[in-house]
Amino acid sequence: MVLRAMTHHGHDHDHRAGSRKALGWALALTAGFMAVEFAGGWLSGSLALISDAGHMLTDALALGLALLAVRFASTPASGRKTYGFYRLEILAALANGVVLVLLAGYIFYEAFQRFRSPAEIRTGLMIAVAFIGLLVNLACFLILRSSSRHSLNVRGAFLHVTGDLLSSAAVVTGGLIIRFTGWTAVDPALGVLIGLVILKSAWDLVKESVDILLEAAPVGIESARVEAALLAVPGVRAVRHLHLWSISSGIHALSSHVQIDDQLTSDSDRLLREINETLERRFGIRHSTVQFECGECHACVCRLDAPHDERRPRGAKKNLDNPVKKV
Repeated sequence: MVLRAMTHHGHDHDHRAGSRKALGWALALTAGFMAVEFAGGWLSGSLALISDAGHMLTDALALGLALLAVRFASTPASGRKTYGFYRLEILAALANGVVLVLLAGYIFYEAFQRFRSPAEIRTGLMIAVAFIGLLVNLACFLILRSSSRHSLNVRGAFLHVTGDLLSSAAVVTGGLIIRFTGWTAVDPALGVLIGLVILKSAWDLVKESVDILLEAAPVGIESARVEAALLAVPGVRAVRHLHLWSISSGIHALSSHVQIDDQLTSDSDRLLREINETLERRFGIRHSTVQFECGECHACVCRLDAPHDERRPRGAKKNLDNPVKKV
């Protein structure tokens, strides 16, 4: 039993190490070529190429956040930061989302200007840089494909890279159209399309970050369904003060008061394990704080909740330390 637990932990460690290495390589390739693509777009006069570099920026941010999440997952909590450092990922995501919104605004402004006054585009440089970008995104796609099968965190970054792979292919196609037809309006049109993709990614990033910081219920987990699942556990009579929130992306937590029958401590411990198993199996909630309440109890400990006079044993004298004066 111990050997299996140690082996499982070893597999988890191997997956984290493999994910960290894959994300590191993908981030280095994406960030490095992003700078090259920005420069190529500026020199060639192609807004589509600059927009694709902006799209690569979203991928670099996604890869960076995924790498931070893997790093924070192995960082122990401290006495002051009892939840660890998971929220740093959310703060970084919020800042990145705001930057991406501003970037999308710049792309839309430039596209509007170029629709009014078309700019000359060096299609040869545009196609060459976009094609190299296509190869870089293909390399990142292959690097992350294996790790994405074992980690939801890496899978999100993998989907970003897949989107940028398609975006680079679109820019190469647009460059070829401009070169052979002279239709320069294709360039700002592609810029607008890629800008919309960036804006959608930015909106999702900002919305999810704000929801987590406001401790909203996780997406896809409804409090009514969680309450119904708890009430379906044998021995649970009522559920009150149910709260759901996310510590970070994919790390959900719950706290609740659960009313149960009067029973032995050993029985309540079994019931608590069953509740935790239900929460993890059905909703992926692994951090839960459940406070048991007894609806009707005849044990002496329950007398602590009774009014002062009712708690006093029969025959005991009233406390005369603070007598009440009659007026």
